[in-house]
Amino acid sequence: MIKAIIFDFDGVLVESAHIKTEAFRRLFSHWGNKVHEVVEYHIQNAGISRYVKFKNIYENILHEPYTEEIGLKLGGKFSKIVLNEIKRALFVKGAEEFLHKNYNRYLFFIASGTPQDELNGIICFKGINKYFKNIFGAPATKPEIINSIVKKNKLGKGEVVLIGDAESDKKAAESTEIHFILRLNAENSHVLSHHTIKDLTELKEKIMEFDSVSTNISYV
Repeated sequence: MIKAIIFDFDGVLVESAHIKTEAFRRLFSHWGNKVHEVVEYHIQNAGISRYVKFKNIYENILHEPYTEEIGLKLGGKFSKIVLNEIKRALFVKGAEEFLHKNYNRYLFFIASGTPQDELNGIICFKGINKYFKNIFGAPATKPEIINSIVKKNKLGKGEVVLIGDAESDKKAAESTEIHFILRLNAENSHVLSHHTIKDLTELKEKIMEFDSVSTNISYV
């Protein structure tokens, strides 16, 4: 039986995944013919820290030296591009209702690749912080976050499900041996999962499927 639900944030609770995709396009627009490759790399690696992406983009796509100073400058510019837009972004259909009706039934957590301070500010602004036992952002990785949640709350791995929208979310669930549900969107057709939802109006029924049968954990 599911006791804890871990939500990714962008693209799962809030319709903001496309905002970050556009931010990468704008941030690297002066690199000309490399922009498309940068954007595709971001989409293929959605859900991980922007700073990890910056380093890989510089070293493996732009073939330029990368330093911590460059990363901090890019991070500052990135936040300026996305922060207000994400605060204004709509909730995923069904998200507010599901959180409000079920936060006393399950332990709710957020695990995001967004920097911790920025994530806290956005969630407080959206008025949903009261629903979550803990909120986790970068630099912690999602496998680290999941393992910490399972251990500190004395949960069985079959009692936990991660709701994500990226290949990195699926891999995090797989590596930590918890359930995974993929929230489908326009940018993640490359991600394959046995359990999918179009939005959070379908989440209660999907959770009940896990509760009603002895489900082996599967990802594809």
